[in-house]
Amino acid sequence: MECPPSKENGMKWSLHVLCSFFSSICLLLLRNCHNISGKTLDGCRLTHEDVTGYSLEGDIILGGLLAIHLDVEYPKVTFQEQPPSLKCQTFHIRYYRYLLAVVYAIQEINQASDILPNITLGFKLYDSCYHQVRSLMGTTWILSGKKQTVPNFSCYKERMPSAIVGDMPSKASIPMARILGLYRYPQISYASAHPILSDKLQFPSFFRTIPNDDYEVIEMAHLVAYFNWTWVGIITTDNELGRSGSQLLTKKVEESGGCVAFLEILPIHNSIESVLRIIDVIKNSKATVIVVYSTMENLIPLMEEASYNNITSKVWFACSSWSITSDFPRVDILTTLNGSIGIAQPSGEISGFKEFIQSIHPSKFPNDIFIKTFWEKAFGCVWPTGNPSNNYSSTNASHGQSVWCTGEEKLDSIDPNVYDVYNFRYSYKIYNAIYAIAHALHQMHTCIPGQGPFVNGSCADVLQHKPWQLSYYIKRVNFINTAGEQIYFDKNGDIPLSLDILNWQLYPNGSNQYINIGKIDDRAAKGNELQVEEERIVWNGHSHPPVSLCSDPCQKGFRRVTKQGQKICCFDCVPCSEGEILNPDDGTKCLKCPEDQWPNSFKEKCMPKSIEFLAYNEFLGSSLACISIICCALTFSVLCLFIMKHKTPIVKANNRGLSYLLLTSLMFCFLSSLVFIGCPNMITCMLRQVLFGIIFSLCLSAILAKTTTVIMVFSATCPDSRIKRLVGLRIPIYIVPSCTIIQIVLCLVWLCSAAPFEEFNMVAESGVIVLECNEGSKVFFACVLGYMGLLASVSLLVAFLARNLPDTFNEAKFITFSMLVFASVWITFVPAYLSTKGKNMVAVEIFAIISSSAGLLVCIFFPKCYIILLQPERNNKRSITGRKGSSVK
Repeated sequence: MECPPSKENGMKWSLHVLCSFFSSICLLLLRNCHNISGKTLDGCRLTHEDVTGYSLEGDIILGGLLAIHLDVEYPKVTFQEQPPSLKCQTFHIRYYRYLLAVVYAIQEINQASDILPNITLGFKLYDSCYHQVRSLMGTTWILSGKKQTVPNFSCYKERMPSAIVGDMPSKASIPMARILGLYRYPQISYASAHPILSDKLQFPSFFRTIPNDDYEVIEMAHLVAYFNWTWVGIITTDNELGRSGSQLLTKKVEESGGCVAFLEILPIHNSIESVLRIIDVIKNSKATVIVVYSTMENLIPLMEEASYNNITSKVWFACSSWSITSDFPRVDILTTLNGSIGIAQPSGEISGFKEFIQSIHPSKFPNDIFIKTFWEKAFGCVWPTGNPSNNYSSTNASHGQSVWCTGEEKLDSIDPNVYDVYNFRYSYKIYNAIYAIAHALHQMHTCIPGQGPFVNGSCADVLQHKPWQLSYYIKRVNFINTAGEQIYFDKNGDIPLSLDILNWQLYPNGSNQYINIGKIDDRAAKGNELQVEEERIVWNGHSHPPVSLCSDPCQKGFRRVTKQGQKICCFDCVPCSEGEILNPDDGTKCLKCPEDQWPNSFKEKCMPKSIEFLAYNEFLGSSLACISIICCALTFSVLCLFIMKHKTPIVKANNRGLSYLLLTSLMFCFLSSLVFIGCPNMITCMLRQVLFGIIFSLCLSAILAKTTTVIMVFSATCPDSRIKRLVGLRIPIYIVPSCTIIQIVLCLVWLCSAAPFEEFNMVAESGVIVLECNEGSKVFFACVLGYMGLLASVSLLVAFLARNLPDTFNEAKFITFSMLVFASVWITFVPAYLSTKGKNMVAVEIFAIISSSAGLLVCIFFPKCYIILLQPERNNKRSITGRKGSSVK
């Protein structure tokens, strides 16, 4: 609750009055008057403006400063004469209830038998008009006891007021608390929330029944985070409280991961240029939530302009200083504010207060100088005798209205939005303040001499106590009020934080209501301080909480990258790299998974990698195994055919023993591929390449021997051939074992020095652990393959040289073709093998084994099988050699 904007000449008038006011104090102090300590002074006289209020006599007097009017009229300042009195304007019906709360609470205490028995409380109430100068005037009037205010003098003949309740705005309570704190004079405010008032070094006797405003700001930031609003605008008032509060709000919003889209300052002096500029900022901002940390009087021009521009897509977040206001006059403004969220001081139950404020009448309270003004404002009429006080201007009378007040008007006919009798918030705070003073006085009254809190256990006289003695008791007051709530003050003079969360809801008939949708209570169990009933919220144009973001949230597995030159809430989304997940604690970073784990599909968490190898139960493994077995069976069929036709010329030609050996080795070549399929272990890893190398070396040695045999047989038929002498040495028979033994020796050395072994390959393929065989020594593996390549190259060269032998069935041609196929397969195998990973490497090698073996089988033996099975007439010596009498063995 803060100060309204000053009028154009208000600052000059205030400075003039304050200077004269404090000059009077200085002059009196220089006189060294004997009654500064509070002694009686007869005929106090100090020329100053007259002040009056509403008072009631009692054994103990309580003072009250209440902002019943919202503004003042500033007279013209000439600096040639004392300025006339301030005229209060804009009577506030809701604020008048605060005065009634004081009257009702004191009446209730006076009628109670359990608190201050046989002692009556009286009061002196003064309207500060929401202005700090009038607050100081009222303070001096309450303390001096005379209509002519006498600063620092007490003209009471018996006793001074024990404590002061008020004021409403912090701008008025702060100078009051500084003066009253000099004498430890207790002051309890019901609405001043400025954080500085918690400083007990500056304000030792100040208390309040409203929480520190910093706590309210913190809870506003918590609510912003609760609804996941990360991109919000802030509008605040251009005063100390507004600037400090907006800074704290910005800090707390950013600490919770949000950002402030804009921070705009509403000037105290109404400026249409500033309002239009702020409206443009609101319209052009992506923020759909606007936190308004401002006072009511500064906000009306902005809301009028917002409604004119039809800004209904925003959610307005109200602070407690305007969240329950009834001062918006137009339905279009209420339409703009429909669905707004606000926090407010919690409402409390005051038993019997509703009936009391509906039963008041000028005839019942003749000393109440405000009740006739209230009647005029509430019913739109004018009393025939005019307003009883010359310090208060009657708005209706000034406009010459002819509707006269009769006193027969019914209070229950007033609009509840104006004269609310159902929700008591600040009235409840005033009620608690009066009871806090009463309980402190009661404890003082019931003190037992010798057990008191003061020197030597002494007690204070409740009727003649010192201000600091009552302050002592107020600090320690702790009681349960009539609503069942525990009331006490902390070390800073504040009460525990308790706030209501409200939702503005507009009805079709144009009326609005504040619906309680939750609460904030520091006294609740841990983790339950904030409670929100979202199902009760009505959003303006939304069926669910609106989204207020600068950038849309990143999809799963994407990290945030802040846009250059912008706040962290404005970002781009970049996917996490392979093998990384989004850091659950920091959306701007990714975490690399351990080697044995891999991100799930959304890159939210690391999952254990699946172990992979070329298995028989998968399609690729079973297909290669079937092909190997079929090829082996086909080779075995060819071997059986050759054995059955072993006496035919085509089988006998070119050494049928080598043919049998070659077919048998090809069978084992096909079967050797089966060792590569299945779960690798130490034995299979050692056998894989060794069996493959030895069997293929045997196969290639047999082919080399067959090629050599072809050359020797057909060359021996030529006259004068030197090769004829070598035919009898049977050289081809020795080629096979000698060439094979070399490979066997290489394999044995390999196994003994650096044998292959199984290992888990974490990086071969993404997301899986490949169980594979490590070849151990790459050098020996290369030597085994290189030796096979050497045998294949020699066989290809020899067969190529013999391709043009003048024979009808020249087997050298078929061997040449087969070796070309073999060489092509293994030449392409090397880059394919090196470019694949995981189980695909094994599949490539199996494919190379099957392909090269099949190439040898097809190119060498299928032509012979074709003649044996389909053209048996060609299976004779003449057809085979093309010569009569040729020997075929």
